[in-house]
Amino acid sequence: MEYKDIIRDIKNKIFYPVYFLTGEEPFFIDKISKLIETTVLSEDEKEFNQAIVYGRDVTISQIISMAKEYPVFGNYRVIIVREAQNLKNLDKDELLLSYLIKPVNTTLLVFDYKYKKLDGRTKIAGQIKKTGVLFESKKIYDNQVQTFIETMIQQLGFVISHQASLIMAENIGNDLSRIENEVKKLVINVNPAENITPDIVEKNIGISKEFNIFELQNALGCRDILKANRIVNYFASNPKDNPAAKVIIMLFQYFRKLFLYASLKNKSDQNAAAVLGVKQFFIKDYKIACANYNMSRIRQIIALLREYDQRSKGVDSAPTEDGEILKELVYKILH
Repeated sequence: MEYKDIIRDIKNKIFYPVYFLTGEEPFFIDKISKLIETTVLSEDEKEFNQAIVYGRDVTISQIISMAKEYPVFGNYRVIIVREAQNLKNLDKDELLLSYLIKPVNTTLLVFDYKYKKLDGRTKIAGQIKKTGVLFESKKIYDNQVQTFIETMIQQLGFVISHQASLIMAENIGNDLSRIENEVKKLVINVNPAENITPDIVEKNIGISKEFNIFELQNALGCRDILKANRIVNYFASNPKDNPAAKVIIMLFQYFRKLFLYASLKNKSDQNAAAVLGVKQFFIKDYKIACANYNMSRIRQIIALLREYDQRSKGVDSAPTEDGEILKELVYKILH
């Protein structure tokens, strides 16, 4: 079952006796678990019918014993097992398997099994799929972060420009909990009728619209030497926020996409956006960059980025400050 379907069912009071929430991304697990914790029972019912335990502190036998109890003065019991990945041999436990075959329908038994995936080939996993919900919470890819931000902001009743959401994605990364915190910080001071622009992002969450990796990519694509040098000098003066290794990875991804664009026979905006995995809005930037760098030069730059990636990690080179590595790299890209 998909995340949005699970959330929809819970809000519509459609419950399952077992929720096994597993995977490397804790954000979606926490969201589902928290929604069950806060909405299934009233505050009065929670006192008698809700228990939150931790995998390190309980046994599966104790969990099953709690799950088999019937609700007191209510319709449901809720048992939430936090850090369920710490339960020993959970994926092979016969007692748990026996319970899953015939769970108590008035109990919602929730397992928060984080940072790893339950093997879907086990009998436990197979039985959960039959009688409950087995949800895998997957990490989102870097190229999905911008859409995630835009969707979250739209769900809150706001609109954000493509450039503003890209600036946020480039600077925040794919830590979904941090993204949520920054989005909440952003919208609290914004009028819903107002379009969220890079200026608003800069003002409310401290991300500069001028000195960021997205603007550096644009400056390099346009061969704007003055702007590129101004940005890289800013990076050099703020090395903790702009480590060379991170900047080089982002530039590598940019020039790799530029190489893909340059090699396309069908360069229509729709086809190029699909191949590059970007919104059509940004294809114009690749057109400009492609006019400034031919295929041979793009290959040279990609090789250069690989070389400087190794240097930033201290491979076969003397230790050099991140700022100096970036200044030298940007100079060689532009000249």
